Amino acid sequence: MTTYTLQALNNVPAADFIAALGDIYEHSPWIAEAICAKRPFATLQALHDAMVAAVRAAPPDKQIALVKAHPDLAGKAARAGALTAASTNEQMSAGLDRLSDQDYARFHQLNDAYKARFGFPFIVCVRRHTKDSILRAFEQRLAHSADRELDAALSEIFRIAALRLDQKVTADDKLKVTGRLSTHVLDTYSGKPAQGVAVELWELSASGESRPVAHGVTNADGRTDAPLIGGRPVPIGTYELRFDVAAYFAARGVPLADPPFLGVVPLRFAVAEPEGHYHVPLLVTPWSYSTYRGS
Repeated sequence: MTTYTLQALNNVPAADFIAALGDIYEHSPWIAEAICAKRPFATLQALHDAMVAAVRAAPPDKQIALVKAHPDLAGKAARAGALTAASTNEQMSAGLDRLSDQDYARFHQLNDAYKARFGFPFIVCVRRHTKDSILRAFEQRLAHSADRELDAALSEIFRIAALRLDQKVTADDKLKVTGRLSTHVLDTYSGKPAQGVAVELWELSASGESRPVAHGVTNADGRTDAPLIGGRPVPIGTYELRFDVAAYFAARGVPLADPPFLGVVPLRFAVAEPEGHYHVPLLVTPWSYSTYRGS
């Protein structure tokens, strides 16, 4: 992906400005064209707000055309590899490229029901979601009125656009589009941070499936060197952190039963705020553990 500075975009010819930002809104370069004359933009937030205002000011038929420019989630075009690069990467982020045949059939059923009711495709900012939360949103929004659902679709499009803009344009300010998930292991048996604990983060599904998201080993501060999720939204969903505490205590010569009372400690929790900071620490001895949501 080609990136630009905000300063450069403020100074390039109009045609180059439109070409650079024409794909921020799916197949809709008219939005970049509508705000071109409003340059210069002092901040990235001002640029984003101007694009949102252009969509809000557009007549209903043009707004609906914008919604219709988006592909179905896990639809036939996705399976055939016919999406834009941005849409492909976004659907992959939620695992929609790895669905079972049963899940594909469920998405197909919901896509058809939604389009039959509203006349346009279901839109959700998939980078903020897991498969389970997308399916819940699908079912909840089918009960909306047409006006309420058009507004919901546009709100999701604005979230998608903000994430794309954040990736494409660098500026002194940042859009509030990312969250963070981190952990910290405290060895309360020894009274110090636990260094060398293997940590895995798994995403869990209501269907019983799980998929690995991240892994690491704690450092001298008892933390992983980088957040387990950072620089992007933390998708809405259920997760499990797994800490190999038996191997940690054994490596330090702590007497353990055979098998150890605690082997791999699982911490299961849910994320509801994709742009929030979730800090999930583990306080552990060879025989007990606790956790809380930190900051």
